[in-house]
Amino acid sequence: MRRPNCCHTCLAFILKFLNLFQLFVGISIISYSVYILNQWNKHLPDSSDSPWFIFAFMGLGIVLCCISCTGHIAAEAINGCCLCFYGLLKTVFILLEVAFVLFIALDRQWEMDLPSDPTGEIDKFRVFIESNFDFCKWIGITVVVIQVVCLMLAVVLRATVSSQIKDDQTDIEKDGAVRGKAWEPLLNPRANQTSVSVSGDGKAFRSDIWSSRMREKYGLSSSNVK
Repeated sequence: MRRPNCCHTCLAFILKFLNLFQLFVGISIISYSVYILNQWNKHLPDSSDSPWFIFAFMGLGIVLCCISCTGHIAAEAINGCCLCFYGLLKTVFILLEVAFVLFIALDRQWEMDLPSDPTGEIDKFRVFIESNFDFCKWIGITVVVIQVVCLMLAVVLRATVSSQIKDDQTDIEKDGAVRGKAWEPLLNPRANQTSVSVSGDGKAFRSDIWSSRMREKYGLSSSNVK
């Protein structure tokens, strides 16, 4: 197997860097979810209501961290199977994000499905987004673009690795064929090498091409051999 070339190394480095950024985003989401959950438990310690939106937000951060770690490992190993698996996970995750954005855009009453928040953290978060809408919009677009770029890098790196594997297999086959030809004279003697046969009266004579030419040159024949 050949060593990764400069192109593979460069693509893998960019993919690892972008996955580290997404890992940081995932850890931030998990940290914020833990903070909101802690505030919820302080205000409603004995409440039976489940803050499903907090756990959903936390689950989003965990999934993002897991996918980012998978992508970092795949880029570090430059392995075709790992890159293919990472590309599949990233594709599913992007499709889920698109479906979530479409759901929010089409359903104007999605906030009605959220349970009441006694902590007020969700209201604070919504006010922050509304007051910094342009900034948050560009942050969201940047995260989505980074995910799409990661998917494209994984596909390109996977294709180049597959091409390299095919080239290596071709080189191995050619090398094996050359070695086979090199060993052929030892395994199968050539036709012009000397071979000995035995005549009917028990006398041995040379039957190769060289001996035939020598008999023709000196006017000898097999009948003259005694």
